[in-house]
Order: sequence, then C-alpha cells, then structure tokens
Amino acid sequence: MTLEPMRLPEVQSLREQVERTLSSRIVAGEFAPGTVLTVPTLASEFGVSATPVREAMLNLARRGFLSPIRNRGFRVTEISLDELRELGEVRALLEAPPLRRLAGHVPAETVARLDELAAEIVAAGREGRFEAYLEADTAFHLTLLELTGNRHLVRLVSELRQQTRLVGLVNLAESDALVASSLEHAELVRLLVEGDGPAAEALMRRHVGHVAGIWSGQDEG
Repeated sequence: MTLEPMRLPEVQSLREQVERTLSSRIVAGEFAPGTVLTVPTLASEFGVSATPVREAMLNLARRGFLSPIRNRGFRVTEISLDELRELGEVRALLEAPPLRRLAGHVPAETVARLDELAAEIVAAGREGRFEAYLEADTAFHLTLLELTGNRHLVRLVSELRQQTRLVGLVNLAESDALVASSLEHAELVRLLVEGDGPAAEALMRRHVGHVAGIWSGQDEG
C-alpha cells in the first residue's frame, strides 16, 4: 500500500500543523513504535524550518508520543495492550451512558453534522486518509458529547483520545474491518434519532471497545 505524502491542514501555526500531522500518523501506526524521527528529515518533508518541527516534537514528547534520543532525534514510544484496554474502558464509562439521555433529543442541525462526519469517516477509512479519518472521528465523538453541556466531560474524553494509539489502522485500511467499524457511526446516529437510548449506549460501548481490539491491531474474534 502506498502512503500519501504528508499534507498539513490549515491551523493557526506551523508548530500546530506539524504536531497535528505527526500525532495523527503516530496514532494511526504509520510511524510504528520504535521508529526514530529526526528534526532535519521531517523539516525537509514538511517544507518548513527546523524550529516548528523541533517544538512540535518536544510537545509530543511531553504528551508521551515520543522520547528524546541524545544527539539522534526522537523515538516513537510504545503503548501496551493493557494500557489501551484501560483507556478504552474509561472512555466507555464516560461516553456511553450519556447517550441514553441524548436519544431522541439531538437537534436536526446536529444530526446533519453527525451524518456528514460519519460519511467522511467511512470515506477516509476506505481511502487510507488516516489524518482525515482521525480528525473526523474525533469531531464526531466530541460533537455528541458537547450536547451534554458538560465541558469537563468533553475535555476529559479529548485528552483520553490524545493518549490512544490505533496502530492497526494502516493494516485495517486494506480489509473490511475498518469500514465496518466506521459504519457504526451512522448506525449510532440512527439509534439516537429513533430515541433508542439503550441500544445507542450498547453500541457506543462496543465501538469504543475496538481501541484494544481491531484498532490496536488485535483480532477481536
């Protein structure tokens, strides 16, 4: 499979652009654990100076995505299956229960936005556009949680997502598993519109459970 060249989205600063793209590629597994990344090489690939790349990599080191190697660059850190499972369990506890209350009460304009994001998740997954996939997936989940009006909940889930690695995405893009998982978003919207809170909650628990399963490169059976 041929990976697309790095493309930087339009955000506020070069450092943010580099950090967002690098974190997406680490999360998706394009930069596997143990891979050594250097500032000069990445600066050349991005077509920017070394300063924003170095700043982005230092931020990613603080977030636990990279570890510095003296005089060599940064190594992509590993995350254990147990840690992924724990992250998934916490996310399920936070994201699934609110859907019972939200079911049947999602505004039409939000439904339209969720449908749009769900379609982009499927398309990006099919096409192997991992950065777009992760951005749309994050937007979908946080848009749902914003309906609760609980800013702390949104912040906590956002931070948990930033700690998660979905290293199986690259391989899953060549199978039906990623598309099947992606389609769960549209099914979730349908259940919420129909007011089926228990089913929506159950689906979210299964969906988030993929963190330690197919999204991590493991076979869920």
